[in-house]
Amino acid sequence: MLTANEKPPLTIRLCQPRGFCAGVDRAIQIVVLALKKYGAPVYVRHEIVHNRYVVEGLQNLGAVFIEELHEIPAEHRDCPVVFSAHGVPKSVPQDAAARNLFYLDATCPLVSKVHKQAMRHQRLGRHVLLIGHAGHPEVIGTMGQLPEGAVTLIETEADALHFEPTGPASLGFVTQTTLSVEDTAGIIRVLRERFSEIQAPAAESICYATTNRQEAVKETASGADLFLVVGAPNSSNSRRLVEVAERAGAKMSLLVQRASEIPWDDIGDISVLGLSAGASAPEIIVDEIIEAFRDRFAVTLDLAVTATETENFPVMRVLRDIDLTAADMAFVNGTH
Repeated sequence: MLTANEKPPLTIRLCQPRGFCAGVDRAIQIVVLALKKYGAPVYVRHEIVHNRYVVEGLQNLGAVFIEELHEIPAEHRDCPVVFSAHGVPKSVPQDAAARNLFYLDATCPLVSKVHKQAMRHQRLGRHVLLIGHAGHPEVIGTMGQLPEGAVTLIETEADALHFEPTGPASLGFVTQTTLSVEDTAGIIRVLRERFSEIQAPAAESICYATTNRQEAVKETASGADLFLVVGAPNSSNSRRLVEVAERAGAKMSLLVQRASEIPWDDIGDISVLGLSAGASAPEIIVDEIIEAFRDRFAVTLDLAVTATETENFPVMRVLRDIDLTAADMAFVNGTH
């Protein structure tokens, strides 16, 4: 290993805010509290958040991850089942009730707000356009709040350009919470140019955490030789951060889940590294990546603070009587 004097210098521009948002923190906390209150196993429908490190950590505590409710064995019907932070269609809690399952809904409150916005559009006689990515759990959950045919998914500006209403209903739109602000703006611009009477949601759909993380990346990407975003390939908000970094001037931008995924042979000579993390990526992995660069470079950390987040989403009342230890909180906060 090179000594400190032999290592090339590297400035790491560390974005703040980064990593866990209030919705992710709440979802993980719900699973941990359920395990403490009811014991293992606690079933979780879909990944509670899109991060394998978090999922595997919860599995080690006794969580069992499933894709559909019928996977819960008959002898475990009394065990809690948690719905993920991404939200679920209305049919899922209805199915749980039909099976006499005890469920805890960990849907992020900001996703629930989008559900309510979509339902409000429909209640007012509007056909709903959902700007989002096909197949994403949040999109499936939002579309599942309304009857079939009441929502049309718009993924691109081309979709917005070619969409044709099939009936006389007026139009309203909502967006997936984890999209790029710029991409969403382009789609909305096309829709408004074509349909001047289209109604926006009552409040911004893209969540504060997505916006804050994108703004931090924009501030730090210009002039960066490499920009790393810690996150999972199936994490929409993490993938958007990679795109934002590229558009904001980073020479190279990559998504990595762990330090072991850094392509050292491909990154070449770098002197400035941008570093952020998606909303479901724990801080311990950010620390791991910084240490990996310290092994190879004489690192100077430059903390780039663009916002201070104070949001806190409380868990449901049935879990509020359980106290978390310091070790529990380290897990919930992603620092264990």
